[in-house]
Amino acid sequence: MAANQGERTRRRLSTAERREQLLTVGARLFSESPYDDVWIEQVAEIAGVSRGLLYHYFPTKRDFFAAVVERESERMLRLTAAVPGVPVREQLTAGLDAYLEHVRAHAHGYRAFHRADAAGDRTVRRVYRRALAVQERQILAALAADPEFGPLFEQRPDVRLAVRGWLAFTTAVCLEWLRGSDLSREQVRDLCARALLGVLAG
Repeated sequence: MAANQGERTRRRLSTAERREQLLTVGARLFSESPYDDVWIEQVAEIAGVSRGLLYHYFPTKRDFFAAVVERESERMLRLTAAVPGVPVREQLTAGLDAYLEHVRAHAHGYRAFHRADAAGDRTVRRVYRRALAVQERQILAALAADPEFGPLFEQRPDVRLAVRGWLAFTTAVCLEWLRGSDLSREQVRDLCARALLGVLAG
């Protein structure tokens, strides 16, 4: 009876809900273990579905990991999208607050996303690097449109490289913060904000 009840419960999930469940399980496993150490059977077992059903959603492990990375990249790109007309200094504080809250709330997904570049699969790395490139372009566009920082683009050919370096710095800080740093979210936010503003002012 209990097994039948469990079967009925699983059937209540919509296609979107089931996919989200599987991606959540995948994010946790990929955040805790290297790509090669994660098995599809683990995902299916934890999610309470058959391996065949998981393959129905994601034909290969590569497709599955790419979907985990893609989901996280879409979330982060929404958080870091520029707000037209708002000064960069204001956007930086508000954007980092939202970003860090997301990092803390979705720690597994964040870690899994940043494991993607180390994955041996070119398709997965391409998804990851494309997301970082879009994030970089968003920041550069916001800086270019800002009255304070816009002129830097004519005077400083190193701005693009500085932004790319800052993204790497922020990622490293966030990953360390998730490991159990004593810093508060506000302290991490201020550290990251000072790092970008300091580079731009240099």
